[in-house]
Amino acid sequence: MHTAPSSSPSLVELSAVELRRLIGARQVSPVELLDACIARIDSVNPYVNAVTATCFDRARSEAHAAEKAVMAGDPLGLLHGLPLGVKDLEPTEGLLTTWGSPIYRDHVPTQDIELVARLRRAGAIVAGKTNVPEMGAGANSRNDVWGATGNPFNPNLNAGGSSGGSAAALACDMLPVCTGSDTGGSLRIPAAKCGVVGFRPSPGIVPSVRKLLGWTPLSVVGPMGRTVEDACLQLAASAGVHAGDPLSYPLDAASFLHPARTDLSRLRVAWTEDFGACDVDEGIRATFRQKIAAMRHLFAACDEVKLDLGDVHRCFDVLRAESFVAGMQAAYERDPDSLGPNPRANYEMGARMSLLDAAWAQAEQTRLLKRFQDTFADYDLILSPTTPVSPFPWTQLYAAQVGGQQQANYYRWLALTYVVTLTTHPAISLPCGTDHAGMPFGLQVVGGFRRDHELLGAAHAMEQAFSTQEALRRPRPDLAALRPAEPALTSIVTAPPVLHAQGAAVEAVSAV
Repeated sequence: MHTAPSSSPSLVELSAVELRRLIGARQVSPVELLDACIARIDSVNPYVNAVTATCFDRARSEAHAAEKAVMAGDPLGLLHGLPLGVKDLEPTEGLLTTWGSPIYRDHVPTQDIELVARLRRAGAIVAGKTNVPEMGAGANSRNDVWGATGNPFNPNLNAGGSSGGSAAALACDMLPVCTGSDTGGSLRIPAAKCGVVGFRPSPGIVPSVRKLLGWTPLSVVGPMGRTVEDACLQLAASAGVHAGDPLSYPLDAASFLHPARTDLSRLRVAWTEDFGACDVDEGIRATFRQKIAAMRHLFAACDEVKLDLGDVHRCFDVLRAESFVAGMQAAYERDPDSLGPNPRANYEMGARMSLLDAAWAQAEQTRLLKRFQDTFADYDLILSPTTPVSPFPWTQLYAAQVGGQQQANYYRWLALTYVVTLTTHPAISLPCGTDHAGMPFGLQVVGGFRRDHELLGAAHAMEQAFSTQEALRRPRPDLAALRPAEPALTSIVTAPPVLHAQGAAVEAVSAV
């Protein structure tokens, strides 16, 4: 097999779609690709701490098997030979899975969760896990097991969360495929802060079998990628019905593989700085208005709209707390101090609520969904900023003030994304140049109800149009300029450096 040299930086910088094409054409070896990714992880991860536990020896064995399959002319899966990073909320067979919690610092699952199993069956090679906030609570990927993930554009600043490790790994070209999940913005926010793509699909597109409240539409599993096509590739490999998620349903997963060709000049687009309900810093508002001015010529119409989302914050408070009560009751009752401040705050908020609160929240979410359709009667898409603030130091747990307003709790600053979560509409965060502070700016694009294909097609066309404009194209971090964060991204891992389960060696990677 003709292979690119493993030392070539251009290999790891290729898109997942292009790498998969080259593997199928016998122009790139899965072994060489994995070695190049490992070399990039070794050189860059100490600065950003995106990748946590790894299984490189097992991955190398699987890469050799993948190469043999290519040479033998065997049928190849959609992700054949592509190294994969798995968010540390998804259990992985034989590989340390901690949820960023000291409670699980030694936990090695005996089987893959369905998402990981599907990606493996599609040919992906699990190389390691990616960092998260404890229990996925919040949008700053730091915890007491692995430490903090720094932003690839400035390791002193946060990478977002809860899929922060995945976003940073993609931005740094450490891995071509990484998983994510999203309740209040956990795919979209880190994508925005790191300059990659994060797609929150409609509930049920990709089965999420780990949520305890199976009927809730709040929590979804979805893809991240450096491009829309890369996200679509992962989506096609993971979508489809599974009884573990009662909201999932039969569908043509392959239909996501190639985004539709969308004529942007036929689209009517609405935009809002704040959905009429969210605090946003003035610097982000000004940046967003500049982005809209630079892209409005692409569309048939691009109009500011006003929305009435009712008591959207209280609604999210109740529904989010409900899921935390379901997931953390046993741990809290055993030892409240075993939970970090964010998960504990969510649990205690939920424990104080009543059936009346829950019933009201369910009804308010239904009313909100109906009101949201008023805008889509006249427009195809709604554009907004993905986050209300530029990346802040990861030493700061959350944005306590936004737009001069004190935030009611640690996740209120995520409102621009969680108000969309409540509508159940699909949404994607697209890289869109930089903000007023020179950091990546994410454009949130919201599609019509259950119109995932149309949204992905429009996002792909927008991405292509943005690539020709300096103010809108995806920014890339200068990895050669990376310096250690101050204070250092210290890890306080107490697990042994090598764990063994089911015969597979698992290496614990700590930050410098």
